[in-house]
Amino acid sequence: MHIVVIGAGALGAYFGGRFEEAGAKVTFLVRKKRAEQIQNHGLDIKSTKGDYAIKNPKIVTNASEIDAADLVFLSVKGYHLKGAMDDVKQLVEKGANVLPVLNGIEHVSVLQEQLGRDAVLGGLCFIIATLNNKGHVEHSSAFHNLVFGPLEPAQTTICNQLEELSKQANIKMIHSKAISLELWKKYMYITAFSGITTATNLPIGPICDYKETFYVAEMILQEMKRLANKYEVDLTDVDVEKAKKNFMNLNRDATSSMHQDRRKNLTLEVDHLHGGALRLAKAKGLELPFTEAVYGLIKPFENA
Repeated sequence: MHIVVIGAGALGAYFGGRFEEAGAKVTFLVRKKRAEQIQNHGLDIKSTKGDYAIKNPKIVTNASEIDAADLVFLSVKGYHLKGAMDDVKQLVEKGANVLPVLNGIEHVSVLQEQLGRDAVLGGLCFIIATLNNKGHVEHSSAFHNLVFGPLEPAQTTICNQLEELSKQANIKMIHSKAISLELWKKYMYITAFSGITTATNLPIGPICDYKETFYVAEMILQEMKRLANKYEVDLTDVDVEKAKKNFMNLNRDATSSMHQDRRKNLTLEVDHLHGGALRLAKAKGLELPFTEAVYGLIKPFENA
């Protein structure tokens, strides 16, 4: 299987490296600055699940350099989706399916409209990782999960191929037959987790210490559950309780990628995540006061 990774940040580089480790052919389609960094320093993974060094990573800066691919692993930030679309289109025209693992929900319909419904799989991941100053991946969580599944019947073959790859991969890959539900579960979780950590500028430990602060995260979970229900997705109070327990079971220093980006003075995905939730809510006549408050608190740091 030939997999093209678009977005070789911590997430894309980690999963791309694990795909190669499992025997897939992997090409990293990156911007020139990232290409130079990889050429100068290589692409290594330091992980709680075992280190891995990608020997001679295949790097390109334009989709025209790729003859064909089976899968595009799309792991760009939400605000880079528009800029990546031309490259993705080229690869889909050459026969590739697309597995987007962006946070949020809005991007799924955008990709389906631009690429055709049959081209776009459902996907999400759970991992805490960042890049160090050499551009190497530092994976610090005890989990590295990738969930994928078909959104259309035509995607059965490519999903089965991914399932075969998963048998060799040093990641937890889950082939879900209810991927839309899983996408909304993740959206609920990450909106609360990234929102509360970024707005408070704190990791999860101190947030859990103060019931008044943790209450805000709880209310965002409840709001996102109600939003999913408005879109006929059956998130329940049980899902909310599981998300809360996950927060409390994390390492005290664990935090979200958005909070990591705030610490580094990088652009934040707040409009893609929280802004997206507010737009979806407005379309259904639903108010999300806690989500809106956190969105307002984070907004001044969006383009730091």
